[in-house]
Amino acid sequence: MDRRLATVLAGALGIGAVLAVAPLVAGRDRGASTPPPSGPPTANSTPGPSGDGSTSTAPAAPTTTAPRTGSGQPVTFAFGGDVHFEGNLRWRLSDPGRALAGVAPLLASADVAMVNLETAITERGTPQTKAYNFRAPATAFTALRSAGVDVTTMANNHGIDYGPVGLADSLAARAGAGIPVLGIGADATDAYRPWRTTVRGERIAVFAATDVLDDWLIAAWTATDAQGGLASAKGTSLARLLDGIRAVRRSNDTVVVYLHWGAEGQVCPTPRQRELADAIVAAGADIVVGSHAHRVEGAGRLGTALIGYGLGNFVFYNESGESGRTGVLRVTATGRRIDAWEWVPARISGGIPRALGEPARTQDLAVFGQRRACAGLAP
Repeated sequence: MDRRLATVLAGALGIGAVLAVAPLVAGRDRGASTPPPSGPPTANSTPGPSGDGSTSTAPAAPTTTAPRTGSGQPVTFAFGGDVHFEGNLRWRLSDPGRALAGVAPLLASADVAMVNLETAITERGTPQTKAYNFRAPATAFTALRSAGVDVTTMANNHGIDYGPVGLADSLAARAGAGIPVLGIGADATDAYRPWRTTVRGERIAVFAATDVLDDWLIAAWTATDAQGGLASAKGTSLARLLDGIRAVRRSNDTVVVYLHWGAEGQVCPTPRQRELADAIVAAGADIVVGSHAHRVEGAGRLGTALIGYGLGNFVFYNESGESGRTGVLRVTATGRRIDAWEWVPARISGGIPRALGEPARTQDLAVFGQRRACAGLAP
């Protein structure tokens, strides 16, 4: 996206001060009319962002190559929170290509945009014994792709809400999604596999996992060598995630981890979140973000890494009070260096995020800044 187009978009949305940061307008021009990538992703090769048309091959084993030197070109990421299509959102999938057209401007300037798809992708199966069960048809992937989402995670406490049949349908739909779908797979190798892509010569690896599962579903939902399921950060499964991060660290310039973690309704990270952030950064991650609390939590720097503890809801049926507070975390990185980061505040209306004008924008940014303090992060 060139600067003139970025200025037009920013003015229309009332977020000019955010998009004025130079590194944040270096991405590609995207929108709801963006054509889908050519061909579906496979287990070993997935489409890269349309900015460079690259493809990537996922690693099967730890690398022993020497650390690479990147191109030195900045890459901009945009992270949104929880997405589903329940309640007042289901009708939008009647026209999936335009279902989330209003979301596209919030993601438009990023090279890599990512959200958490918090639903099973199935129209069959048996609802699990839990308070809420979410599902959507495969057109949900079309809606995400058309809105400018480049990669999504299904590693969360709703990814297998409709049991083994729902899991099989989700995996079948993933094959034709047109975007990489992380954190879910036919076995552990598949579920924990990162998406790897190249943007302007910078090699990027993205992981996804969940640290939130109902106790009685952990065994059934966690991917192992013998069963399909989700990538988990719980218990002994954390070692597999950390090993994967270490394995790709030396051959990639920027490593990203998207987690489902924390406690619902909390605006400050739990001790467990902070422990996980420390461990994941120590393993080699440069950007660690997540969701689950349905609240916006603090973000900031942990050493040289950038942490976003809670991105809140993004496309969601509950938009009252704190549930409707949302936004996009934009991060610009050159290799391991975090050049800039911004929170673009928004509010959910009609199920989708809408950028804020003044004075609401300034007020929301003040609240966001206060939440960084309880997160123990630096600006």
